[in-house]
Amino acid sequence: MFSSFAHLLRLGASGCQGSSRSIATIVSGIKTSKLVRTRLKEEVETMSREFTGFRPGLTVVQVGNRDDSNLYISTKLQAAAQIGIVAKHVRLSPTATQDEVLQCVMSVNDDTSVHGLIVQLPLDHVTHIDTQLVTNAVSPLKDVDGLTCINAGKLSRGDLSDCFIPCTPNGCMELIRQTGVSVAGKHAVVIGRSKIVGAPMHDLLLWSDATVTSCHSKTTDLPEQVSRADILVVGAGRAEMVRGEWLKDGAVVIDCGINYIPDGTKASGQRVVGDVHFASANQRAGFITPVPGGVGPMTVAMLMENTVWSAQRFLQHLK
Repeated sequence: MFSSFAHLLRLGASGCQGSSRSIATIVSGIKTSKLVRTRLKEEVETMSREFTGFRPGLTVVQVGNRDDSNLYISTKLQAAAQIGIVAKHVRLSPTATQDEVLQCVMSVNDDTSVHGLIVQLPLDHVTHIDTQLVTNAVSPLKDVDGLTCINAGKLSRGDLSDCFIPCTPNGCMELIRQTGVSVAGKHAVVIGRSKIVGAPMHDLLLWSDATVTSCHSKTTDLPEQVSRADILVVGAGRAEMVRGEWLKDGAVVIDCGINYIPDGTKASGQRVVGDVHFASANQRAGFITPVPGGVGPMTVAMLMENTVWSAQRFLQHLK
């Protein structure tokens, strides 16, 4: 679908290499997400023509008023509007009880105009709320974040066509596809084992026929493990932890990290960096995602893709 873009990336890589490697080809999440959004907008328009006036629906449930959550939700709502998705934001008070949050989730589950439901994490609450209980209360048929135990279980079993895939790992896979590098038969290393990124990333790579090594805080020989990776995905949450000298020459490096470090040259006094030391990794990798502008935009694009797919599945059941 995006073969022409992948071809350009490959041309860029060969042009950079010459007789000896110089710098990696940047895999832009901004450009790739625009391609995804354009395709999704066309698919929504097709649905609206075939089923007059129909549009996919997305609801975001938020508990509290965290500034970072507000920013993320605003980005999601804007992306939905651009594509033609009807997006609603339901904000509950920080004092909302667990039962009130569950009742809200169940109400959205029962709303046939909503095809995607996400509960914005972390919950900003003053009363006790079991986050896992709330997450699993989302209907698996509307779980466009892919976080319920049912969807996670299907992914772990390789039932990729019958489950929602978590958005960040799904976006990482799309960025890997853009490089033109085949995952099958490659040695992939994933750093991090979170339920949102690391664990599902391992499963996606495994069921795409890679040999996968999962690394985490207890891994004792991390540089050695990284040096074997044809494909490296990092979601450790530690600023610039992975150094360029660790990398295998020509590796595909996908950096999921978002960290803030001091920088006196910035008005804010800080700047955003990933989990990979970009300056050194850029000299060794074949392809690398920037931070910002890499995985981040793809996470939102994949949320939109899951919502559109959910709506398409809903319409199939109406035929």
